[in-house]
Amino acid sequence: MDTESTYSGYSYYSGRSRGSHRHGERSRDRHKSRSKDSRSEKSVTINTPPAEPLLGDSAVRGEQVQDDNWGETTTAVTGTSEHSLSQEDIVRITKDLEDSVGLDCRRYLTLTLALILGLLVFATPLAFLVLPHLLWPEKLQNCGTACEGLFISVAFKLLILLLAVWALFFRPPRAGLPRVFVFRALLAVLVFLFVVSYWLFYAVRILDSQDENYQGIVQYAVSLVDALLFIHYLAIVLLELRQLQPFFSVCVTRSTDGEIRHYNLGQLSIQRAALAILEHYYCDFPVHNPALLSASKSRAAKHLAGLKVYNVDGEFTAGPNEGPGNNAAAGMAHSQSRAMIAAAARRRDTSHNELYYDEAEHERRVRKRKARLVVAVEEAFTHIKRMQEEEQKKAPGDVMDPREAAQAIFPSMARALQKYLRTTKQQHCHSMESIQQHLAFCITNNMTPKAFLESYLSPGPTLQYSRDHWLARQWMLVSEASVTSGLKDGSVFHLKCGDFSLVVTSKKIPYIQMSEEYIDPKSHKFVLRLQSETSV
Repeated sequence: MDTESTYSGYSYYSGRSRGSHRHGERSRDRHKSRSKDSRSEKSVTINTPPAEPLLGDSAVRGEQVQDDNWGETTTAVTGTSEHSLSQEDIVRITKDLEDSVGLDCRRYLTLTLALILGLLVFATPLAFLVLPHLLWPEKLQNCGTACEGLFISVAFKLLILLLAVWALFFRPPRAGLPRVFVFRALLAVLVFLFVVSYWLFYAVRILDSQDENYQGIVQYAVSLVDALLFIHYLAIVLLELRQLQPFFSVCVTRSTDGEIRHYNLGQLSIQRAALAILEHYYCDFPVHNPALLSASKSRAAKHLAGLKVYNVDGEFTAGPNEGPGNNAAAGMAHSQSRAMIAAAARRRDTSHNELYYDEAEHERRVRKRKARLVVAVEEAFTHIKRMQEEEQKKAPGDVMDPREAAQAIFPSMARALQKYLRTTKQQHCHSMESIQQHLAFCITNNMTPKAFLESYLSPGPTLQYSRDHWLARQWMLVSEASVTSGLKDGSVFHLKCGDFSLVVTSKKIPYIQMSEEYIDPKSHKFVLRLQSETSV
């Protein structure tokens, strides 16, 4: 089909309409140039590092003639490209930095309060035992054998409590949550009130009266340590054991490419469920590749770019401030948009054929370049084996290390590997340095060519790539319900990160009713009767 579609009422026309049409095009060109200049003045150019190929127009254009040398395909981005920053972006980045500073301050404040509370908890039993000896030592009764045995009990219980608190609470934080952890905050308040109540009782009944029964004071300290151990057991139940039994099945869908995973979660709050989902996301979901999504957009843009609309009866005005001229231009633009929609609807009947042949051609190109890459890598690894056999005959000082061997054989496979990565839109995920490191790792551990190629033939999870692709500290939790409330049947929330988001829906696992059916063991027995008489 011809790329130019013409409809009734729209055709070439000579005379004043053509002149006014050319004049309107010149005015629009001047307007575009002025708007482009104004946009370029508000943008900031960011140059990409030379080790990382630039994922820009090359990813959208696909297969174009490019230089095959690594690190030399990077171009400077100017104007209003997708790597530019406007004033609004700079303000947003500044706000994100301020928010991150606030999160760091809150994290350090929480850690400081936890340390103060921990020191208060462990110092209180020791203070109960020491203060009588400092304030009224002459009035205290002698501590017998039972009292001295309680000292050993207090010492070992405090040691066990210290190790238990260190194992449960003093762990590296996995993430910064938007709200406080409700159960942990309740436990901290409970411990604080419990210790304060013990201090009040100790001040009223022991310090004021200067109690002479030192064995009773020691038993009072032992009871405090026992109660703290029980509170720690309660913390284990609330923080660790309560969430182990699965109650909900959550469906996680990536908004851009539709990748779906299902997980079973226990009784968690929304923010804790979001954290668990993100931990699974970095290990289970393939890395997000926006270059693969640009193919459909470019196909739709190319589909509409082949349509041209011409005006027959409309008139353009030279002055932009004239009212009737503006109305005419608006009416013509509306009619043009309607014509474009109609043209796209008529061409939709044949667009599936174009999509079919485009995908078939892309698959053929991928298979061809994959075959070239496999052959090149196998030849390179065969060369490595020859080098290893030759190095065994050399002196120990002349043997190359795996890094030097990887640099020696990398040029033989670099061209085929780069072409394959460009065809599969993975060039932004792998740099020359990372490929050489992976090659040196495979040589060190005596891996096969197939083991080396597996990282490039199929996209892996996000954690297999560099830290630039982890997108850390950029997730935003969006939920209609409070993030501290628990998961419910039908809960929906979003996890936004950059240009995509994870849509999470929860379903409660149904109650399962099982019944038993008894089968009599005798029902499986049977008797085989043979007739003694045979037919003659």
